[in-house]
Amino acid sequence: MSDIVIENVVRPERVLSGSWPEVIASTLDYHRATFLWKCAGLTEAQLRRRPLPSELSLLWLLRHLRGVERYWFQVRLAGTAPARAAEPTGAADLYADYLAACDESRGVFAQVTADLGRTVPNPEFGDAGVRFVLTHVIEEYARHVGHADLLREAVDGATGE
Repeated sequence: MSDIVIENVVRPERVLSGSWPEVIASTLDYHRATFLWKCAGLTEAQLRRRPLPSELSLLWLLRHLRGVERYWFQVRLAGTAPARAAEPTGAADLYADYLAACDESRGVFAQVTADLGRTVPNPEFGDAGVRFVLTHVIEEYARHVGHADLLREAVDGATGE
């Protein structure tokens, strides 16, 4: 049995021309896979390492992005509360829960993009349109993929685009 938490990750091709929902869904999946690609091939101990003088680790980012998925898609866009389950403590369980959160988000995405003009309440930014929320999630991923790049290089020297 391997100690590797996230095996090989293949990033999907991005849709460069299509409807707005197709392009955004493709971009989200690309950034999700890019983040996982930065974590692939590492053990739980490596994912937990904090090589910088901060709380950041690849595992912390995985937990945070799982929360991003559930907060923005379920709470803000769908107006529902995510199912409460025991907080995963191991990296493999957290990874599985992250994948579940992404699948849940894809289901919500299909529903909310039927009315892109809809506005949803948000205590952080004020009322926001569906397009804003979706681009904000992409912004979250873009920011944290950059963090993951630095953390991964500090953990084992691996670099990527």
